[in-house]
This record gives sequence, C-alpha cells and structure tokens, in this order.
Amino acid sequence: MRIKILLLFALLFSFTNFAFAKDGISFGKEIAYTAETFKDTNGKLTINEVMNTKNFIPNKNAVLNFGIDNSTYWIKIKINKTEKLKDVLLFVDQARLESVNFFIARNDNSISKKLINSGFTKKFSLSQKLFIYEIPADFNAKNDVIYIQVRSKELFVVPIHVYNEGSIITTFLIRDMTFGFYTGIMVVMFLYNLFLFFSVRDRSYIYYVVYICLVWLSQISIQGYGVKYFWEDKSWLDDKSVILFSLLAVIFTTIFTQSFLNTKVYTKKAHKYINIYIVLAALDIVVLFSGKHQVAFIFMQFLTFIGAIIALSLAYYVYFKKNFNPAGYYLFAWSILLIGAILFIMKDYGIIPYNNFTIYLLQITSSIEVMLLSFALADKINFFKRENENAQAQALNASLENQKLIKEQNIVLEKKVQERTEELQNTNSTLNVTLNNLKDTQSQLVDAEKMAALGQLTAGIAHEINNPINFVTSNIKPLELDINDLKEIITKYEEIDFDKDIKEQVEEIEAFKKQIDLNFVNNEITSLLSGISEGAKRTAEIIRSLRNFSRIDETDMKPIDLNEGLQSTLVLVRNNLPDNLTVIKEYGNLPKVECLPGKINQVFMNLVSNAIQAIKTKEVQQEEEFLTIKTWYEDQQVKISIKDTGIGMTEETKHRIFEPFFTTKDIGEGTGLGLSIVFSIIEKHKGHIEVISKLGEGTEFIITLNINPQ
Repeated sequence: MRIKILLLFALLFSFTNFAFAKDGISFGKEIAYTAETFKDTNGKLTINEVMNTKNFIPNKNAVLNFGIDNSTYWIKIKINKTEKLKDVLLFVDQARLESVNFFIARNDNSISKKLINSGFTKKFSLSQKLFIYEIPADFNAKNDVIYIQVRSKELFVVPIHVYNEGSIITTFLIRDMTFGFYTGIMVVMFLYNLFLFFSVRDRSYIYYVVYICLVWLSQISIQGYGVKYFWEDKSWLDDKSVILFSLLAVIFTTIFTQSFLNTKVYTKKAHKYINIYIVLAALDIVVLFSGKHQVAFIFMQFLTFIGAIIALSLAYYVYFKKNFNPAGYYLFAWSILLIGAILFIMKDYGIIPYNNFTIYLLQITSSIEVMLLSFALADKINFFKRENENAQAQALNASLENQKLIKEQNIVLEKKVQERTEELQNTNSTLNVTLNNLKDTQSQLVDAEKMAALGQLTAGIAHEINNPINFVTSNIKPLELDINDLKEIITKYEEIDFDKDIKEQVEEIEAFKKQIDLNFVNNEITSLLSGISEGAKRTAEIIRSLRNFSRIDETDMKPIDLNEGLQSTLVLVRNNLPDNLTVIKEYGNLPKVECLPGKINQVFMNLVSNAIQAIKTKEVQQEEEFLTIKTWYEDQQVKISIKDTGIGMTEETKHRIFEPFFTTKDIGEGTGLGLSIVFSIIEKHKGHIEVISKLGEGTEFIITLNINPQ
C-alpha cells in the first residue's frame, strides 16, 4: 500500500504541474482579446437590441462559466490587435452548447451574421463537433466587434480562443491523437476483461466491461466525437447522451463495486443503501426522458459526487478493516479519478489554466483508473487463490495434528459404543419378551371375556394388568428417544471427514453430547430398563394366573347357523335374566355363514351380557323390559340385531365404546375389553357393526356379516 500512496502523490504532483502551467501543452500562441457578457433572460433580444444595451459585464477569465442556466448569453469580443488579421479563427471550445451564433458589428453600424464553421472543418476534415468562426480579412480589430449568442441545457461553460489557422489545426490534430490513444486503451481493456469474463465467469468482469463502454461513450459525447461518428447532430440521443451515458456508468460502476468489494458480505447495511442509490440513478434517467433536462443534469452531478464518496469509503473500509487486499487497487484507482475530476472542474471555474492538458484530464485519469481496476480484478483472482491455498495448507496441518487424537478417541468411543450396543441388545430382547407376554395376555383376556361366570374376576384382573402394561408402554417412548440420541452420536463419529477440519468436527460432536446431556441419557436408560423389567415381571405373574381360567378356541373357519349360536348364548345367560325382562326372538331364515364359531359366539355373549347389564342398571324399572334379537338375510349378507330397553348412552360414550379398556362400569364390574374384542372379531370377519343408542331409551347393535368372508 505504501507504493500505491507514493505513486498517487507522484501522479498528483505531475497533474498539478501540468494543470497549473499557464499554457499547459500548447501548439500555438493565442491572440489576445477582451470579453464582456450579457444575460438575456428571455432569449428574445435581437442583435440590434443587444448592441444598444449598457449592461455588458467585463470578464477577466479565459473561460466563461455561467453555471447551469436556461438563459441566453451574449458575449462581446474585442480583438486586441491593431495590425491586419489574416487566417485568424475564433473558436468556442465547447461541443455541448445547444446553439452558437456569430455576428460582426462594423464601425458603420452594419451587422453581418456568419455561419458556424464556415467550411473550415470540411476543408481540414477535423473529427470533432466544432464551433469555429473564420474572421474575415477585412475585419478591423480597432473598430469592429464580434458578438456571440450562446445557449446550453447543461453546464454553461464557454471557453473562447482566437488562433491563427495553423495553430488551431495542430491543436486539433494533437487532440485527435490523444483521444485515439485514449480510445485504444479503452478498447484493449474492454476486450481483455471480456476475455477474462468468459474464462473465469466472474460477474464483476461483465459489470466492469459495460462500465468501460459507458465511460467511453460519455467521453465521446462530451468531446463531440459522438456527433461526428455515431449519431446525428441535434438528435434525441445527442441531446441526452452526456447525462444518459453518465448515469448508466454510475449504475454499472456501483453494481461493479457491490460485486467486486462483496458488500453483501463485508458491509451488509451499506449494501442496502447502495441499492437505494442505484434506484435513484435509474429514476434520474426517467426524469431525463420526461423532459426535465437541467434537473436531470444537476441530479446527475450530485449522484456522481455522492457515488465517488461511497466508492472511496467502501474501498477504504474493506481494505483496512476487512483486509481485502484487492480493494487497495480499487481505492487507488478511484483516488486518481477523483483528483482528475477535481482538477477538471477547477479548470472550468478558472482556478487553474484552461489548456490542452486540463481539457483531457478526465480521459487521462479514467484511462489510469480503468487499467488499475483491471489490476484489481486480476489481484482479486490471485487473492482468492492464495487464500484457498493457505486454507488447504492449514486444513492439512490440522488434519495431521488431530489424526492421532481422533484415533485415540475412536478407540475409547468404539469401546463405549460396543458396551452400549450390548445393553441395547439386552434391552431389545427384554422388550421383545415383554411384547410377546403382552400378546399372550391379550389372548388370555379375550378368552376370559367368553367366560361369563368369571366376569367379576376378569374385571379385577384387567385392572391389575392395566397398571404394569401402562408402566411398560410409558417407558418405551423415552427409551426410544434416548437410543436415538446414542445412535446420532455414533453416526456423527462415523461421518467424520478426515479431509476437513477434524478438530472442528470433534468439537461439534462434543457440543452435541453436552446438548443432550449424555450422562443423564445413560442414567435414564438404566432407570427405564429397570422399570420395564419390573413391569414385565408383574405382567408375567398375572399371565400365569390367567392361564388357569382359559381355554384354546377353534381356529378353523367353518359354516355355522348363527341362529343356533344366538340360541346357545341365551341359554347360557338365562340365569342372569331379571324377572321383568322379556326376550323377543325374531330369527329369519339364514344361510350358513363361514366363520370362526367360538369367536362369533363370544361376540353374541358380550353383546347380550351388556344388554342385560344395561337393563339391570336402570334406576327406574318398567313393569316389563325387553331384549329383542332379530336376524335376517339381505343382499348376500346376514344381519343380526341385538336391542335392549336399557339406560342407553350419550354421543360421547357411543364414539368411545370400542376403545380398549374404556368402560362406564365400576372397577371389578367390567374390563373395558368386551366391545373392543367384539369390534376386532367382526373386523377380522370383514364385517361391520353399527350402534344406535339414545340416552334413557336403550341401545341397538346391528352386525353385518358376509356369507363367505374370503
């Protein structure tokens, strides 16, 4: 960075010396003159009216600067030379003026209006748009006066020179050579960076290429080369070219700045404001095309000034605070351009001389800026390459340093994993035994439901078995979560990538251990296994008790007469029927149905027993209560209806009656498994059971079975 600062001061010193030189780089002696100015606010005064006014103001500066103004200005020129003029030209050195008119007022009060350029540019094929007036040979410098009428929509700067023909031709040829050299630099940088874009596919290059093109277009607009080679004079593009191309250059250089300095990462807050700045520049283009030419020009100058501050501030911050080395070239490049712009503006206000060097200060400094930004882009590639190489080297060293530690930790971990795996296998074995026992228990309970004589005993057993079952099932879920945590730790160790930062991965695993509290997980697994084991022991004891009261049912499907099954069920429950209960049997003519006889009889037993119980529990008994059993054959299906005039049930109870262990009875009077078993048996037979009930009026169960469920 010290070298860049020294170069910046050297260039600043060189620019200052050239800029403050009185003649700068000059190729001929200028003929002296005096100038007076008059502001025509309405722009409607004629030459005769202007000649008679006393309001001309003497001007001592070589450059007439009227700022930004819509008015028409008249410039009164007196040549300070007594001898006869020959091949003398008056040159208004400003290509961006809207209009220029030349008048000569003779001593005899006659006025002649001369055409601009008067064949001069055609004679010598000069490339720029020029406002040149050939002073006639009979011009009397002592008595004759030149009046120049000028208008402008942009910055109203009017440099006026009086040269002999040879000097002005030499001056313009040198200017053309200078601009050609400038164009050559811009074309080379354009093609070079375009090639790099297609090579590296970095969007910064394409933004930069567009920026180079727009800077060049704005320069040819300012110097008048655009009208000569690319678009017509007085066209809409000629009218708006300087502002349009300058604003587009502002937009793309800002986008380039965002991409190159990576403001989205390094300066997140500033990145949002930069987007607002881009939107403002785009809005200024809208203002330009809406016809507000001078407003757009003023805002363009303001945005350019703000943009320079933003670019330098961001480059300074990213380079010095974020240590992004390529930003140094960027900062250096924009500093050079800013110095050139300041000196260029000082020239327009007469602070420094107006000469052939200060005219091309923007082109010179923009050429240097373009080359330095190309260096910055190249340095950006090298910067990331060096960072990548350093990162790879650090990763390799870290990998070698941590490899031994990882191996040692793996040995310890593998031992712990093996121990934990054995514990989990034992746990799984215990769980499998428990689940098998639970299945056996369920089977025993189903058989117990068929034993009407053991109703009260079954209720007590169901209550007893429910506790250990709940105890086991409530421990399974947290045990599963703990096992998943251990599996995740094992997975993380298996997924360690030795090509990456091992230490960081190990620290991540250790952090995860702390997060799940590994010690707590180990203790919790031990506690849960103990609880499951205790529940399994209690369940096993209950199972052994139930086996004494159970029997194995038939397991083969066979065709049976359902009416006979219903009748057998009624015979078995006859002793339980209350005195006021009347059984109504409406058996239809049924075909035999393929089913498991014992299971279907168990369904009948449960439903009939529940109906009898519902009638018995009525607080207000009718003189005669009814149990109606009806069967019929319909649409290849057999239907059985068991209807009582018992207490009925609520909608909430009706929706829950088939849930296992749900019961409205007191403990010891019902297991809550009866209707759950009924539902399961009917479902296995691919049948359907419907419940119709109304509180206080009774309940009806309607069973639908296929003749052949297969």
